[in-house]
Amino acid sequence: MLDFSAVVPSIPYIAKGIGVTLQIVVGATSLGLILGILLALCKIGKITVLRLLADFYTSIFRGTPLVLQLMIIYYAVPQITGIKIDPMPAAIAAFGLNSGAYISEIIRAGINAVDKGQLEASKALGIPYTKMMKDIILPQAMKNILPSLMNEFITLTKESAIVTVIGALDIMRRAYVVGGSSYRYLEALMIAGVMYYILTLILSFLGKKLEKRMSRSD
Repeated sequence: MLDFSAVVPSIPYIAKGIGVTLQIVVGATSLGLILGILLALCKIGKITVLRLLADFYTSIFRGTPLVLQLMIIYYAVPQITGIKIDPMPAAIAAFGLNSGAYISEIIRAGINAVDKGQLEASKALGIPYTKMMKDIILPQAMKNILPSLMNEFITLTKESAIVTVIGALDIMRRAYVVGGSSYRYLEALMIAGVMYYILTLILSFLGKKLEKRMSRSD
């Protein structure tokens, strides 16, 4: 039988994990977006070596479990380098590297969806490739792929719960601690689930507002 009386006083403690979760997600998304843009440009470029390396990077991070990547960064890197990594930067690095692989495919598809005539017109006008991508192609691609990027951001928010395996005090880890101290794991995990659900609802709402604003600016 459910009894929340033992875990309700600990809700503020669990809620403190929201800040940790958002720090990980924002940091990882920023890193993933930078990596994604660079990888996407390599994939659509004419330099074969860079294209192959970008494809190999994507296949590695899309073809192995995220929790494995996280644990390799947190446990294996210190073993090899002798430098201890805290849970937070390890989580941001792992999620960012993983997210970069997925975002690169989203951005590549967005760039390919831009009207080819604009690319040809830019070349005919002698606009440098870097300036063309920065000022013409990428801004249009970003508008097209915004819903997909928001979905990736929301997915990352939910997947961030696995940082509990390396001891980061996010929502899930704090819920687990409360469950252990109160012997009410189900109730504590249900509260954590509600917090994740509210986060995803807020992010979905903000994503739709941003999408509408960008569509009005066309």
